[in-house]
Amino acid sequence: MKKIINKGFSLALSPSGSGIKPGARFDSSISVRSSTTSTATSAASAASAAETNMNSPCREKLFVEHCKGVNGLEKVVLREVRGCSAEIYLYGGQVTSWKNEYGEELLFLSSKANFKHPKPIRGGIPICFPQFANHGSLEKHGFARSRVWSIDPDPPPFSANNSSQACVDLILKHSEEEVKIWPHRYEFRLRITLGPGGDLMLTSRIRNTNTDGKSFAFTFAYHTYFAVSDISEVRVEGLETLDYLDNLKDKERFTEQGDAITFESEVDKVYLSTPTKIAILDHERKRTFVLRKDGLPDAVVWNPWDKKAKAMADFGDDEYKYMLCVEAACVEKPIILKPGEEWRGRQEISAVPSSYCSGQLDPKKVFQSD
Repeated sequence: MKKIINKGFSLALSPSGSGIKPGARFDSSISVRSSTTSTATSAASAASAAETNMNSPCREKLFVEHCKGVNGLEKVVLREVRGCSAEIYLYGGQVTSWKNEYGEELLFLSSKANFKHPKPIRGGIPICFPQFANHGSLEKHGFARSRVWSIDPDPPPFSANNSSQACVDLILKHSEEEVKIWPHRYEFRLRITLGPGGDLMLTSRIRNTNTDGKSFAFTFAYHTYFAVSDISEVRVEGLETLDYLDNLKDKERFTEQGDAITFESEVDKVYLSTPTKIAILDHERKRTFVLRKDGLPDAVVWNPWDKKAKAMADFGDDEYKYMLCVEAACVEKPIILKPGEEWRGRQEISAVPSSYCSGQLDPKKVFQSD
């Protein structure tokens, strides 16, 4: 099998870790992968690697910075040549900012967001794992969004279509305390990439590392909060005529009616068997977000509206007007992994002129094959 070398930047700041051998081509399927133990990497060699990256020919185009954020929490900032940027907190492994070349924020982050354990951060792109919402016995949306992730010192080789990509590799593993509430062992590898055009891609690899022969099941979502000018001026295309589960009506199943989804009240729906491309059109801002996904068959659409907004301590009373969650997810049919198996799923989001709608999405450009 042809080995693909990643040319993006991986900032290796953790002194040690374990890696996994490259497996099959990325096709959103479950694959069996063997593990290897990496050689311990000293802090000095990690610093040397980071310096090498910074002095590479791409140094003028790319920038990966490890620094402190709110409440002293560690974060990574990705930048590219045109001025686009993304910020990722190790707390939650969470993207909290994504800006275009004009410095305009494209993700919603509540002014009342908590940046303190054990509360999750309200906004950005929380990772829902191993449970979406209340679809199980764990805390809402699972525990990944309130755990501190680590920089992956030995990431597996992901494909890189272009050397002009800034990226960071994160890893989350089970803790002994966590095993008491979810009795499974796993490795969750997350790569966050900022492309040369400002596109933001999140690629997840979750592997069952149980040693007792047991499989485990999980649900998952990239809980993306898009920043919009006025929710009443927004519509979503690509989900028309599809079946959905309405969480406001005890998960009852319905079929979507109408040409596009618009918003006049609270919405909390899980659309099933959705296409790989969804468009969120913001008429007032003349901007369209294009969400492309792979390995994630469902799509969640959520806005709390006024009453629930006022009931949330970490959410401003009127902030519902300026956000919309459209989430690449796997909810209806949980993913099941046997020991040694790995699941992969990813989401890519981009911002384009408002004339771009779902009917114009080119299926050939959804994802370039690995």
